[in-house]
Amino acid sequence: MPPKSMAVGNHSSVTEFILMGFTDQPELQLPLFFLFLVNYVVTVVGNLSLINLICLNSHLHTPMYFFLFNLSFIDLCYSFVFTPKMLMSFNSERNIISFAGCMAQLFFFCFFVNSECYVLTAMACDRYMAICKPLLYTVTMSPQVCSLLVSASYVMGFAGAMANTGCMIRLKFCDSNIISHYMCDIFPLLQLSCSSTYADELVASIIVDMVAIVSSLIICMSYALILFNVLYMSSAKGWSKAFSTCGSHLFTVGLFYGSGLLTYVKPSSAGSLGQKKFFSVLYTNVVPMLNPLIYSLRNKDVKLALKKTLKRITNRGKPVVPP
Repeated sequence: MPPKSMAVGNHSSVTEFILMGFTDQPELQLPLFFLFLVNYVVTVVGNLSLINLICLNSHLHTPMYFFLFNLSFIDLCYSFVFTPKMLMSFNSERNIISFAGCMAQLFFFCFFVNSECYVLTAMACDRYMAICKPLLYTVTMSPQVCSLLVSASYVMGFAGAMANTGCMIRLKFCDSNIISHYMCDIFPLLQLSCSSTYADELVASIIVDMVAIVSSLIICMSYALILFNVLYMSSAKGWSKAFSTCGSHLFTVGLFYGSGLLTYVKPSSAGSLGQKKFFSVLYTNVVPMLNPLIYSLRNKDVKLALKKTLKRITNRGKPVVPP
């Protein structure tokens, strides 16, 4: 399908893009559609349930669950950015997205990914204070400090997204409008541009590297100090509590950062395109689905909140028997 043209001299001649989707093999379209549909439903229901549990149960109104609330909120919004469009690609011959829609998708994708990195970093700092400085925990991680950390996460995520999207809007797209991806991502778009992309690649690399390096360094330092502190704990109960509260977060961080680094750091080649799509699926689809499960299945507080909420719902429907 030839791209539509614009008569304006210095602007891009492309006003819409074609997303190639996850695969071009027809026999895989239907199975993948149902697979990602189930993933989408579980992601939305899981994160909405965790958000409601944290809101409705006062014993979960702590710094740890405040950060978890924001993580679930980001994952929920994150799934709305590209998954519906990706599901459409399995049922259409040409998955078309307008230029404005593509830039909007890119902005919100960058915003939520960057914000999630910083929220995961704030959660690591919270775990460090809870385990290594328990006497100062209540004072240090006050509601004001927690709100400031989360607000800073969103502000820095917004700044990074604005920088990336602003650079992309300045580029010219002349002839090719086929994106070899299931979403509008930075580097697949840069490959389509017919203008110089050196400055844009530099900005994108600086932002990606800064977010990855700064947040991963703080997380690694936090958990190194936690491990050092745990090694000097004499009680088995202390060991168990430390690993139970940190294990879920470490698993999420490892999967999210690992798949993200394999997507963006690995050298680009024709043979690695399918691998990059696979790794991007991990941090865009699998991690948002797993987060509410990881933080719920082995968490006594969340299980207790779920029991209380279900009991409240079932009792509401029962008639009141007079004494």
